[in-house]
Amino acid sequence: MQLKLKLLAGVAALAVGGAVYAQDLVVKIGHVAPTSGAIAHLGKDNENGARLAIKDLNAKGVTIGGRKARFELLAEDDAADPKQGTAAAQKLVDSKVNGVVGHLNSGTSIPASKIYSDAGIPQISPSATNPRFTRQGYKTTFRVVADDVHLGGTLGRYAVEQVKGKRIAVIDDRTAYGQGVADEFEKGVKGKGGTIVGREFTNDKATDFTAILTSLKAKNPDVVFFGGMDAVAGPMMRQMKQLGINAKFMGGDGICSSELPKLAAGAMADGQVVCAEAGGVEGAAKKSMEDFGKRFKAEFGADVQVYAPYVYDAVNVMVDAMVKAGSADPAKYLPVLAKTSGFKGVTGTIAFDEKGDIKNGALTLYTYKGGKRDQIAVVR
Repeated sequence: MQLKLKLLAGVAALAVGGAVYAQDLVVKIGHVAPTSGAIAHLGKDNENGARLAIKDLNAKGVTIGGRKARFELLAEDDAADPKQGTAAAQKLVDSKVNGVVGHLNSGTSIPASKIYSDAGIPQISPSATNPRFTRQGYKTTFRVVADDVHLGGTLGRYAVEQVKGKRIAVIDDRTAYGQGVADEFEKGVKGKGGTIVGREFTNDKATDFTAILTSLKAKNPDVVFFGGMDAVAGPMMRQMKQLGINAKFMGGDGICSSELPKLAAGAMADGQVVCAEAGGVEGAAKKSMEDFGKRFKAEFGADVQVYAPYVYDAVNVMVDAMVKAGSADPAKYLPVLAKTSGFKGVTGTIAFDEKGDIKNGALTLYTYKGGKRDQIAVVR
């Protein structure tokens, strides 16, 4: 009887084709981003960053707690919609994922974070910058980029000190991200003695900005800041040009994509746009980002938009904590993840503070020349 049981166990251990054995540890990593809708190009960029990380981890043959790990990506689309975001989060929890990387937007990351917290599942956002994301008291919430206090405030100060803006107008799309980054930009401007001549708002699906731009034109701004995403910023710039508003155009990471020149359709003058991406590398680390960009293009036939490298690092930071903890059980590796310090990623060195925010987060300031992003500086 004992011999029969051993034989049955041996047969059960073999999977189809004998390639995967029962002793292999299957680790499910969830990823959520908008892969449909106006900013699907950004969502797909993020998802592909996760796919590349999973491919590399499986090629390495990672061992967790003495067992060979096989990583699987469970990718969900939240369409940048908070309700769809929470539904996607619940689906991943029900699928018993070991961890989640995402969501892309603050407006989806924040409501989803409660679901992951209640389930005890670690969540690392590669791109949600609203400060509230990590200030809700959840132990499961982390991010690998600087927040809007840093990003918006830096841009506000830059608008006054470097762009020499005298009359600055602000528009936001009323999302958690757009309004948050615009508020911090306004504080940064005022902190440096700058003047805000008008504050208007739209929404993240709008295409006609004639009314708000006409109102702002009367105030003769020399800088217009937009808190929102590139899919709205592009048409807005086209309409600014039609109305004869020749102001500098500024924005956060949401507009700072390689797709923006295409979306602006010829309305963007060289050096007119100044934007900031949360994150940035200097010196020797620049090569790792360049190498990542080449590998990414070879794999997916597309350039990195914005955050694929941060997604790649987020997946690897999560798995590094599992390896150190000797377990992919969220309850066991979460305390190790929280103590992450000195992790060398594609995007630089990653360490988390007590809130789950990245320590000493960098920002990269960009403009556009000849339809391509052109780096101005990395600031911390």
